[in-house]
Amino acid sequence: MPLATLKKVLAAADARQALCLGFVCQGWEDSRAYVRAGEAAGAPVILSAGPGARANMPVSLWGELFRELAKGATVPVVAHLDHGRTLEECVSAIEAGFSSVMIDGSALALDENIALTNAVTQAARKFGVSVEAEVGQVGYEDGAPSEGTTLVEAQTFAAQTQIDALAISVGNLHLQTKDRARIDWQRLAEIEAVTSVPLVLHGGSGILPEDRLRLAREHRVRKLNVGTELRMRFGSTIRATLEADPALFDRTTILTKAEPALAALAQDLLTQSWGQ
Repeated sequence: MPLATLKKVLAAADARQALCLGFVCQGWEDSRAYVRAGEAAGAPVILSAGPGARANMPVSLWGELFRELAKGATVPVVAHLDHGRTLEECVSAIEAGFSSVMIDGSALALDENIALTNAVTQAARKFGVSVEAEVGQVGYEDGAPSEGTTLVEAQTFAAQTQIDALAISVGNLHLQTKDRARIDWQRLAEIEAVTSVPLVLHGGSGILPEDRLRLAREHRVRKLNVGTELRMRFGSTIRATLEADPALFDRTTILTKAEPALAALAQDLLTQSWGQ
């Protein structure tokens, strides 16, 4: 089927008080595994090309890859640019056929972030492309620190932009290898009270399973990005495969053997977040 927009799948998630998952993609094999997992779980899939993926392969090829997977899929598939930093990056993704872009101006002053986001939104609307933006900063495990989203930032940003999804910082962290994030539930509720746009949390791998359900059932978080736990599963499966058969050397064979384990974990995560 044709690519779905982020706006469309977020509306479906809101109707059932569920979470859409944004899968951080690195190549053909993991992207294909996520679509297969979505079909098995009966859930939409957001395939995301982040800065690392784009450094390894041009955004135009990511657009082709995602469209090819969506074409044969039986569930909605979103092609999403993750952490675009400039208007030019987002326009390149739009021209490459992405159905959703994230403009991340969170490191800028609030008025500059708003201006950049509005420029991206104006460009995206001409092609029916959804826009996600971020206010506050989500940090990294053992890396750049977070700056929690304030109520003034959230309210002002939501009022002065026309985005489809707002990523916020309320205790979530990128690249956590263990689920030890501590969500600031009071701040999340306060942000919800002064905004109406669907909310997004990056760094989903660090959030406890029971907290993920709470985000969906009791709050307005409708998209959760996951990557680290899936990459860990992919890597550990490849190591086990090579240890079991040291004579293996073909890249396609090695990566394809890791797909079932990756798809199984992705299916479990989708089932938990989307429901039966």
